[in-house]
Amino acid sequence: MAASSNSSLSGSSLSSDPEDFQPPIWKSYLYQLQQEAPRPKRMTCPQELESRPRHYGREFHGMISRERADQLLNGAEGSYLIRESQRQPGSYTLALRFGSQTLNYRLFYDGRHFVCEKRFESVHDLVTDALITLHVESRAAQYIARMTANPIYQHLGYASLLRQRATHTHTHTHTQQPKHVTFQQEDRVASTLVKMSVLDRQCSYEKIHNFKVHTFRGPHWCEYCANFMWGLIAQGLRCSDCGLNVHKQCCKLVPSDCQPDLRRIKKVFSCDLTTLVKAHNSSRPMVLDMCIREIELRGLTSEGLYRVSGFTDHIEDVKLAFDRDGERADITAEAYPDINIIAGALKLYLRDLPIPLITYDLYHTFIQAAKLPDPEARLEGVHEGLLQLPPAHYETLRYLIMHLKRVTMHEKENLMNSENLGIVFGPTLMHPPDQNTLASLNDMRYQKVIVQLLIEHEDVLF
Repeated sequence: MAASSNSSLSGSSLSSDPEDFQPPIWKSYLYQLQQEAPRPKRMTCPQELESRPRHYGREFHGMISRERADQLLNGAEGSYLIRESQRQPGSYTLALRFGSQTLNYRLFYDGRHFVCEKRFESVHDLVTDALITLHVESRAAQYIARMTANPIYQHLGYASLLRQRATHTHTHTHTQQPKHVTFQQEDRVASTLVKMSVLDRQCSYEKIHNFKVHTFRGPHWCEYCANFMWGLIAQGLRCSDCGLNVHKQCCKLVPSDCQPDLRRIKKVFSCDLTTLVKAHNSSRPMVLDMCIREIELRGLTSEGLYRVSGFTDHIEDVKLAFDRDGERADITAEAYPDINIIAGALKLYLRDLPIPLITYDLYHTFIQAAKLPDPEARLEGVHEGLLQLPPAHYETLRYLIMHLKRVTMHEKENLMNSENLGIVFGPTLMHPPDQNTLASLNDMRYQKVIVQLLIEHEDVLF
């Protein structure tokens, strides 16, 4: 089974200009095998059977034995029929001829036909896919097992353009050593902590691909290994954020370098934070920047800022404006004179994040830190939690807390100190991973403590 002529990558041409990029020559061996797969041949029953289920056709032969099914198939490669099981009446078996033997599969129907995970509109499609899969995977088992050993992913235009974009986007990345800082607590110097500022953190935000099973119309090749994706349906996976197409076995090897395509981002609210900022090539979500800019322009002295609710319908209008217009959304005083509407929209955005700003996996880390009786240990625990946040979450939280610190500087006018802001933002920034309402209520005071500590010690925690 020589495949050397098809397994080497040639003809690729990389260029700094994406318009000049020439794709590599795809490996055709598996495509050729699919073309050679046996074609399905339906063995029809000569008489009409009253017991035939309505979702089966004339390929149903009633309650017959395995031996009788084997005889009816007559050794013809790709021939198939359906029979009712003699051992389990009411259950049905697909008898399929492949590789000089009759294979029997338990057949199910729930509106579509299936044997395993894949669902098909017709038995004929199911058999077609089965024959392709059996033929390709039996003839090329060794080839498939090693096809990920020589990936082309790093040579594709997608990966090279990602590297260029990352270089131009995050020019502020530094490799300095983390800074050492001290906390001043009640005239006592707390223990030395390692502080990593935003400039010290690697800002080339990593993002895993959001792969989902996909049915490709027409021939498609894996963009990791360059091999053909065989089968009739659900041949592989597609990243719903960037559109990368790969085999199921290749997806585990693809680096966490998803660069979301704005055309695939349907909304701003309820969108994963890292996905949104990568799609817009920004450090923080636009909603945060634009709302904070507007609030600091005309709302820092507004009494009850963030505590007083804006009109719900108007907040929803702001949400729709961001989802529809993105950075062009109009949230100026002319459009929304009440600053509480803008503050409410910002809180709604943070509350609607599918993964909270303080992520689910770090929720208990922060709660446990808040429960520590020793102030010094409490700050150390919070700091350790901050350093484990994903970069996009860290930067967004840092920017938000800096803003809230500025809000407290106008406490005499707005009546919002760090404790009040902690009450408002605690449940907004962190939720228990199990979505347990009782646990959330029990933890509310600790959520408040976390936000209060972040605000009061913003200068050293970030």
